[in-house]
Amino acid sequence: MFKLAIFAGTTEGRRLAEECAKCGTNVLVFTATEYGGELLPDGVTVHTGRLDTAQMAAALSDVRLAVDATHPYASEATRNIRTACRQTGTEYVRLLRETCEVIGESVPDMDGLIAKLNACGDTVLSVLGSKSLERLSAVNGAFDRIWLRLLPVDGIADKCAALGFDRNKLILEKPPFSAEQNIAHIRQSNAKILVTKESGKVGGYPEKVSAAKECNIRMITLTHPVEEGLGYEQVMRLISERGANI
Repeated sequence: MFKLAIFAGTTEGRRLAEECAKCGTNVLVFTATEYGGELLPDGVTVHTGRLDTAQMAAALSDVRLAVDATHPYASEATRNIRTACRQTGTEYVRLLRETCEVIGESVPDMDGLIAKLNACGDTVLSVLGSKSLERLSAVNGAFDRIWLRLLPVDGIADKCAALGFDRNKLILEKPPFSAEQNIAHIRQSNAKILVTKESGKVGGYPEKVSAAKECNIRMITLTHPVEEGLGYEQVMRLISERGANI
């Protein structure tokens, strides 16, 4: 029987899982968090929790095709999935997110971002996500001037407080965010700098750009390396060619 695995850390991954569920495709979907698992449709098998390479290889032992739909910035996860697929002989395909033109300032890595933030004393609204918390805590005056917009998952406020961030400077809300909501968060924080990833159209990047322009503040975008892979429709066709009957 055809076996398909989806590592679904993005909207595109969830959309792909939904299409498979509609067609009755036998699919195993991996998600790193319980919140991500809750967003998946009925009709698919879900594995929740982070896996190392050996655990991934064991899970992929009888899988023919693995679709890596993890976040564009989840480089470690992608490396682990690629390695596990090589070990098991599983066909691997990277599902690429449609990118947007970067507006404003950009930096290639966290070191560059921290250098820019250390060069000024302005209030910052970070929408980078929880994986950047430790690095952001090293910014000069971080706990006085950095606001964080994060998913309201269990324990996140305690984690921020343990690092030293002010609980009163947390915005815990679920996406997607409209331009108006981004504007409201910028005004709530009185930020002069918006720090974001190049999250693509599906990740709300255009709405962040609109908000930064409306509020006349600096926008610094953390970019990611160019990857090789296939777009959503191309991945769908590949699954069909491999016999998933989508």
